[in-house]
Amino acid sequence: MPSGISRMNVLLLGPQGSGKGTQAAKIAEAYGIPHVSTGDMFRAAVAAGTELGRRVEPILASGQLVPDEITIALIRERLAQEDASEGFVLDGFPRNLAQAEALDEMLREIGRPLSIVLLLELDDEICRERMRKRAELEGRADDTPEAIERRLEIYHRDTEPVVEHYLATGRLVKVHAERTIPEVFAEIGQALEAAREREVAS
Repeated sequence: MPSGISRMNVLLLGPQGSGKGTQAAKIAEAYGIPHVSTGDMFRAAVAAGTELGRRVEPILASGQLVPDEITIALIRERLAQEDASEGFVLDGFPRNLAQAEALDEMLREIGRPLSIVLLLELDDEICRERMRKRAELEGRADDTPEAIERRLEIYHRDTEPVVEHYLATGRLVKVHAERTIPEVFAEIGQALEAAREREVAS
């Protein structure tokens, strides 16, 4: 864990193709904190056949969003686990302003406010190109051109207000996500160290 960092609660935002999952995994490894991906947790619950998995499986299969109260409860439960005691990297949620407000309220209740919000900025055309390549490499049926356009449209409509919400808190840092993975991670590392220093100073 770099230079005695303590309790680093990180949220990653950005459009599909911006590298959120990749960078979240690198942060988790570097700082010894868990990568909390709501999508991964739902898929794991379905695969394990848990009660939650049985509840969300038909929702996911129909392409709908899991109700916010279920997602918030899942995140709260995950953050109560011992490996999250020093912090977390949250990826995949919130996707709209109502979810952001619900997340903020829950984090306040458990005394785990966000240390920093990282926005991975990427031009739409680069997003499209990256998702097309991902579809070819991984054979992902959900990365059709129509699905890609729909996701970008939803991001601009629903998630950009989340960016404005966190920008107003003074904790949002914009990251240039069009560069290589190591270059992006180097910029993220600088932002995390600055956030740590700010928290220590306060």
